[in-house]
Amino acid sequence: MKDTVLSFGLQYVIYGLEVCVIAALFCRARWKRLTSPFLYVIWLAAIDILARPYMFHHYGLNSKVYAYFYWLSDVALALAAFALVGAFFRRACESEERMWRFLRLLLSFIFILVLGISSFTLLRNYDHLFTTFIYEFGQNLYFTCLVLNTLLYLLMQQLESTDDELGLLVCGMGIQFAGPAACLALLYLTSGQHYAKSLIGLISPLCTFGMLVTWLYAVVHVPPPEVLRAGENVPALANASVPRS
Repeated sequence: MKDTVLSFGLQYVIYGLEVCVIAALFCRARWKRLTSPFLYVIWLAAIDILARPYMFHHYGLNSKVYAYFYWLSDVALALAAFALVGAFFRRACESEERMWRFLRLLLSFIFILVLGISSFTLLRNYDHLFTTFIYEFGQNLYFTCLVLNTLLYLLMQQLESTDDELGLLVCGMGIQFAGPAACLALLYLTSGQHYAKSLIGLISPLCTFGMLVTWLYAVVHVPPPEVLRAGENVPALANASVPRS
């Protein structure tokens, strides 16, 4: 009972954070420059706040319709997350066009590879499309995003990136992707015992909470890169305008 109350309370806190991140991006006029994160949070909020609760109250927790919708929406979120990681790679390689062309091909190949590996499960379990293939594809995609996000962070260190805003956005996604990976590991180690399922109900929301808090801090407190570059140029211009005696 306590776990259920805590889970519901945390979920409503996440709803509030999703709205706060969207509002902060909009009010600070960053939604145009941060289009991909902005669209991702809107998509996340639309599924979390509107779509899933509607299906839950309309069809019930134990209905097949709700189960199918839940896993399909989970795959939709995984696809959006993969696209967002690709957008972060593009921003990190903004001054490295040749590297980006290579990474773009690599990301396309990885996506096709994940789809192909998951399709083998469908061939072996054709009668269990939603319970096997959709679940397998979604989890494989989340795990792939976790690996790619980690590689992106290492790439930024290698390139000596000074884009603190992007760094926090990438760290936030890393926290988010850690949830599904931790849940899978916990299920495997405990063989799906009851207490493990209770913990899983808290792990994923906590990871989403961590991502949203990190993103909100990045939007509210971290200046955009162009502002920092403009600030760095001010002293040089001031010194250049001082007449020499």
